[in-house]
Amino acid sequence: MDPARLLYQQEVVPALVDRFGYKNSMQVPKLEKISLNIGVGEAIQTPKLLEDAVEELSLIAGQRAVITQAKKSVSNFKLRQGMSIGCRVTLRKDRMYDFFYKLANVVIPQIRDFRGISPYSFDGRGNYSLGLREQIIFPEIEYDKVSDVRGLNITIVTTARTDEEAYELLNLLGMPLQERT
Repeated sequence: MDPARLLYQQEVVPALVDRFGYKNSMQVPKLEKISLNIGVGEAIQTPKLLEDAVEELSLIAGQRAVITQAKKSVSNFKLRQGMSIGCRVTLRKDRMYDFFYKLANVVIPQIRDFRGISPYSFDGRGNYSLGLREQIIFPEIEYDKVSDVRGLNITIVTTARTDEEAYELLNLLGMPLQERT
């Protein structure tokens, strides 16, 4: 069993039950899924950039990325409905816990001038969104083979009902969050 799931079962669940007084173990919040997304707006002119982004996201996630299409046409960006403009991956179960452990313990501490992740990026329903400016901080990406540095959006979906419960869950799982004020 991977370290993040083991940590969740042995330490996080009892700590959350003590903190919030859950009467049933099914009430304890848990990670549901992690979504990774890269938007490649330049893919309109250069389709090769989208292929590179798909390969990089697949390496990062350990699962094949799918290409996303534009939902609407936007004339200012020369974008038509149905054009390929990005890629995404949704991780669940073991791959999700593996990715979360890698993100919290390896990737995020490598960020320059890192002081902790903002505790204010929760959406009000217990989900957390995080944006990384560079995909090259992941250990799977070889710096020499990268054609373009891209950003990466990460959304961590939990079963928590409030932001306070989700903050406590992620904090106990090892996510380096700043203190709430």
